[in-house]
Amino acid sequence: MDESTTPPHSSAHPTPDRPVYVIGGGPGGLAAAYALRARGIRAVVLEKSDRVGASWRGHYDRLHLHTTRRLSALPGLPMPRRFGRWVSRDNVVRYLEKYAEHHRLEIVTGVEVSRVERAPDGTGWLLHATGGRELTGAAVVVATGYNHTPRLPDWPGRDSFTGEFLHAGEYRNGKPYAGRDVLVVGVGNTGAEIAVDLVESGASRVRLAVRTVPHILRRSTAGWAAQYSGVLVRRLPVGLVDRISRVQAKVALPDLSAHGLPRPDTGLYTRVKQGAIPVQDVGLIDAVRKGRVEIVAAVDGFEDGGKIALADGTRISPDVVIAATGYVRALEGLVGHLDVLDTRGKPVVHGARTPPDAPGLYFTGFTNPISGNLREMAIDAVKIAKAITRDSSAATGAVSRLPG
Repeated sequence: MDESTTPPHSSAHPTPDRPVYVIGGGPGGLAAAYALRARGIRAVVLEKSDRVGASWRGHYDRLHLHTTRRLSALPGLPMPRRFGRWVSRDNVVRYLEKYAEHHRLEIVTGVEVSRVERAPDGTGWLLHATGGRELTGAAVVVATGYNHTPRLPDWPGRDSFTGEFLHAGEYRNGKPYAGRDVLVVGVGNTGAEIAVDLVESGASRVRLAVRTVPHILRRSTAGWAAQYSGVLVRRLPVGLVDRISRVQAKVALPDLSAHGLPRPDTGLYTRVKQGAIPVQDVGLIDAVRKGRVEIVAAVDGFEDGGKIALADGTRISPDVVIAATGYVRALEGLVGHLDVLDTRGKPVVHGARTPPDAPGLYFTGFTNPISGNLREMAIDAVKIAKAITRDSSAATGAVSRLPG
């Protein structure tokens, strides 16, 4: 059937042989699968690695959630109290494993989906996957993750650097860098925490290259988690939140201007709407004040002899460069041909909304909200399941139930 005779695309009715496919076995994908199963809809999770929570397993050793245990649980299973208020990376992985087991989720590992297309009959979706597989689903939930593919700026001369160079995604702990001069590039939460980890692990010198001065928050003040404030203000006007946070910062945080970190010119919530989450302080403020982490200008390029040119004209020669420069979503090959991505490669919709020309195609976990990513993925999962149930009921008058 050629393009001109293909019937208009529409949502399909989930059936046992045409389930909802969930791409990605991280928190967002598992939550969506459970929410669908709870409504009697068969959901199959397709995970390219051999286990759930693959991206979490690859994070650095000291990582803990910056959101509270209670507000980070997925639907249908609380996080154990023994995990503490700020859950460690290893315990997040344990929780995801238990979550999949507890809810008896249908997960197929070792299967990577390379492309999603409209099904030939005009209803549902056709997935091209590992080994030449072609899978037809009533709907698709894309949950491949916010931190999918390491992003490296195209710095001139980087290949000529004679020292050690790695992306933050390859960093595990500071032990290999004891006694060494390290430059961390990027002052998001990852860069800030790696810099502190390096200091505590005995690096001889730690510099942190900053292009845009970040907003910094205390993770908790007198027992009040910063996440609580994020939840409360997330629907307030941006300008109002900017003003409130500016006053709060002056009261709660020292002025680090003399150390190279002046207070940002742009408001906190304005930055969040632009995609920049504030840095939660887990020791950076103290390390900068004591001179244990030195703030330097952004990297402009690499030069022969192991030198690095900074934006202020200075040259430095570290032993190691760790690029904490973020990730890209890498969705172009998967769904880029469907006109569902914006100019930055992010989905144009998320949660229960589907693109106008792609009914039945959902996205979760591609935003970085001030109220906490895990919390919002849990909320989105329930909304997505309701939307799929509603659409399939409207189309057929009934929802296909799982056997038993």
